[in-house]
Amino acid sequence: MSTFRLVSSEWVAERLESPEFLVIDPRSAVRYMSGHPKNAVHFSVAKQRDAEGRLVSTGELARRLGLIGLDAKRAPVIYDSADGRNAALLVWMLAYLGRTDVHVMDTFWEQWVTEGRQVFYRPVAATAREFKANVRPEFRATIADVQRNAAKLVDLRTEDEFSGKAEIDARPGHIPGAVNLRCDKVGENGKILRSPERLEELFAEHGVTRGTNAIAYCRTGVRAALGFLALAQIGYNVSLYDGSYAEWSGKGLPVESDFEKTEKGESAHG
Repeated sequence: MSTFRLVSSEWVAERLESPEFLVIDPRSAVRYMSGHPKNAVHFSVAKQRDAEGRLVSTGELARRLGLIGLDAKRAPVIYDSADGRNAALLVWMLAYLGRTDVHVMDTFWEQWVTEGRQVFYRPVAATAREFKANVRPEFRATIADVQRNAAKLVDLRTEDEFSGKAEIDARPGHIPGAVNLRCDKVGENGKILRSPERLEELFAEHGVTRGTNAIAYCRTGVRAALGFLALAQIGYNVSLYDGSYAEWSGKGLPVESDFEKTEKGESAHG
């Protein structure tokens, strides 16, 4: 599925003043004010979720995107600081709302600065426009989708979170049947994503192959967005479960903990 394309920093620099593109900074306000490209507007993805971490309504999200100046006549161009989670989450939001013209800078903001490109510090005043959503529900997984057990679950958290060793949640562990691929593995050499060939190899090593339907999740959906980005880049069918493990475990649904199994195994033989 084609939801976005990766572009170089040079490509972005050449289009900063084009009326056909809108450069969007999805980072925090502090990071945005610490430096951004010319004409880049701010859109904090962290603020597009409610107190429980759930995405605001599609109507509200579309309204907010319109307020920063995004409409059908402007293609979004997204960049991020290293690790790319904010950019990935915004790509997913835009894909979910039906955009197929999203561009993502393949290197990070830090590299932009290193390359000696212009940096601006004042906030850019946005011109409000009308953003029309065309919701693509296939990109967003629900608890019911996960329970149907018809897709490969890819857990983008750390190994310790997945195994249950890290007791961050009240019920440590992972959703049964999931495979674990830490989110920072999808990028390398200062790029948000590895090459398509390397990504295909990486996911195949974890049992996710072409033709597989995949659901990416983490704890609250942010890191999972990198899994969504990577799988979408190589043309796999992928959705993001934005409720993720926090919602799943919080509702008392079954969880597996490798760490607990190990503990029981040791005591049984002790």
